[in-house]
Amino acid sequence: MAADPSGGWLRGALDLAILAVLVEGDRHGYALAQRLAEHGLGQIKGGALYPVLGRLEAAGVVAADWQPGDGGPGRKVYAITQAGRDRLNAERDQWRAFAAAFERMLTTSTEEDSR
Repeated sequence: MAADPSGGWLRGALDLAILAVLVEGDRHGYALAQRLAEHGLGQIKGGALYPVLGRLEAAGVVAADWQPGDGGPGRKVYAITQAGRDRLNAERDQWRAFAAAFERMLTTSTEEDSR
């Protein structure tokens, strides 16, 4: 199921998704969007991605470094910081609890619908 990046579901979880992908390695914005799409989150446009990266950088959970391009313009490469790893670990646990609660609610409502 491909998510609509402009929708509320992904918007609410994009910070967590970005941090999870950056744990795999440093990436520039386009490569980050590609990796998120590979994980099934759909095509994320720069208008959704870059403001979140800016907020994460301002919060100190992501660091950005300009790197020269190979025959083209330079680009900003993003890396997760230790504070970002700590935040990811905390939010991962919160996400799992939220997802489990939501699954229980959906299962209960599905069971009640079938009665």
